[in-house]
Amino acid sequence: MRMLLLAAAALLAAPAGAHAEATLTSREVPLHGARSLAAASPRQFDLVGLHWRGSGSVEFRTRSTGGRWGPWRTAAPEAEDLPDDPEGMRSNGWRIGNPYWTGPSDKVAYRLRGTVSRLRAYFVSSPSDGLPPRRLSVAGSPSVIPRLSWGANEAIRRAPPAYAGGVHFALVHHTAGANTYSPAQSAAIVRGIEIYHVKGNGWNDIGYNFLVDRYGQVFEGRYGGVGRNVIGAHAEGFNTGSVGVAVIGTYGSAQPSVAAQTALAGLLAWRLDLAHADPLSTLTWTSGGNPRFPAGTPVFLRAISGHRDTGFTSCPGNALYARLGAVAAQVAAVGLPKLYDPLASGDPGALVRFRGRLTTALPWVVTVTDPSGATVATGTGTSTEIDWAWDAATAPKGRYAWTISAGADVRAASGFVGAVPIPLTLGKPLASPATISPNADGKQDRSTITYRLSASATVTAALRAPDGRQLATLFRERKRPGKQSFAFTADGVADGRYSIVLSASDGKVTVVSEVAILVDRTLGGFKLASAAFSPNGDGRRDALELSFLLARSAHVRVEVKQGKPLVAALYMADLNAGPQTVGWDGLTSGKPAADGVYAAVVTVATPLGVVVHTLPFRIDTRAPVLRAVSFRRLVFRVDEPARVRVVADRRAYFRSVRAGRFSLGRSARVVSARADDVAGNVSRTLRWHR
Repeated sequence: MRMLLLAAAALLAAPAGAHAEATLTSREVPLHGARSLAAASPRQFDLVGLHWRGSGSVEFRTRSTGGRWGPWRTAAPEAEDLPDDPEGMRSNGWRIGNPYWTGPSDKVAYRLRGTVSRLRAYFVSSPSDGLPPRRLSVAGSPSVIPRLSWGANEAIRRAPPAYAGGVHFALVHHTAGANTYSPAQSAAIVRGIEIYHVKGNGWNDIGYNFLVDRYGQVFEGRYGGVGRNVIGAHAEGFNTGSVGVAVIGTYGSAQPSVAAQTALAGLLAWRLDLAHADPLSTLTWTSGGNPRFPAGTPVFLRAISGHRDTGFTSCPGNALYARLGAVAAQVAAVGLPKLYDPLASGDPGALVRFRGRLTTALPWVVTVTDPSGATVATGTGTSTEIDWAWDAATAPKGRYAWTISAGADVRAASGFVGAVPIPLTLGKPLASPATISPNADGKQDRSTITYRLSASATVTAALRAPDGRQLATLFRERKRPGKQSFAFTADGVADGRYSIVLSASDGKVTVVSEVAILVDRTLGGFKLASAAFSPNGDGRRDALELSFLLARSAHVRVEVKQGKPLVAALYMADLNAGPQTVGWDGLTSGKPAADGVYAAVVTVATPLGVVVHTLPFRIDTRAPVLRAVSFRRLVFRVDEPARVRVVADRRAYFRSVRAGRFSLGRSARVVSARADDVAGNVSRTLRWHR
């Protein structure tokens, strides 16, 4: 085995040529109220993914570099195609569409339905390089193209892999896009999905554990080891404990190729055998939480299930989903005999029971060894059902290894019973935010301190001055293992730099850690005159006005940003204490800024440090669209939140309404109506009389 692994490592280390690197470009699509529009795109791209905000939907089509437009497609938001705990970013209201492989393309067009307030396009260029991929087989696995061979960009991975305690079921997905890709393009598709998942969606790595193409090629997905229980990001609430395999292509009506089905079956036969999971079994799994199955919901699954079984999605497509039963039967027939469901229950100091199931009656052996490796107990039998108990009443407490074996043709199972004492550790505490201004203006008045304990302990939190003096004990409480947090409000604490010192003790060991925090009340009362404005020259909220209060002299910088990029530098000066006001006309580099969500940022520098306050606002130059469903019954529809004024039979009614349909609950003979939004845009006036 050691020689096999060394040979595999040498093979992969050998020069293989440079793969064409995938690149990603993001573009904000200016909507301007249009229902069908084209948008700027890179000169050429191979894959496109869309993010949007709003309850509506987005359709798109692309033009090939040969000049031919493809059909309109729905940018389906796979709401459950996510990490269990969003990695690196949260959606913040964005709906995330799947990456769609288009092949070489140069134009894209969009159609919007319903309410879509923002649209962002991600274009991936992932050319095929024609390099023959090298394959690797480890410990009986099928031929797998490892990350090195398909050109994974290890530099963009955001965090180390996370591992589950075991794999209990498989979830089959499809990707999205054309099924007409060539064998050489498959690696380019995988590279494109990787960069979209990481740089577009903000995940740690590609979401799937494996990918299979229509030619039967199997690609290693998420980093961490093909034979290890790597937690993917393919099925929110069901990632931990599963292996996610995506078949490259779209299989709503198109049948997956025989080569793809054979490769999928071979991959799952190996991976589920490694996990000792019966491919024909069923199980009830507790959801970790997603829009379809809230956290704690028991969900009935097959050991080989489709993505649609765990969430609101059509994935992996009707044609592929219909084949999963046949795939499971094929998986079950590969590599017999097998050992399923090995389990050890109980702890040393009592009875420990070992169970399992063989596909055919064979002689089996259960072996238990102590921490030194010496055998302390052995159980044997010949049957399909393995059931043996170790009387460990007199065994010293500790961690014991066990193995269930049934000959050279059956993959043995192993594990541990008994607990190992966990040493007490205290993770580095984090303060969010690290600078607070406790002046009761509702902005950064407090900080949340988070830390993690490895074991139960008594935790003491103290506030310490820069010279090392302890100023106050914040609390002393018994805490359980895991993530902990508390709020620091700085009541009665003067402005200055401090440390919060945490000490944890289990009665034997005491561990200490600390976090710095700045208390600075210089900046207060930061507010905007309106949450939105409309710089379109109509005299209604054409400018943004922001105000704040300085408690002492400071150097002040006022900016407008959209995400991280700077949009406009409004003001920079040394100011005295007192109220301050700054305005913005909505221009950036002499041109009007596009509609969208922005942030006003005030940065204040004092001898104590730097304080930054941020407030979001929106530019909206589009008037609300007000329509009459029934003038006589005073039923209307508006496409965005607005304040509506209706004059019915000379009596005025005012309503603040959400987007959608609303009624005044009466009838009228003469009606006029108009709507205005928070940015000051006014709809056209509707008039009617009977």
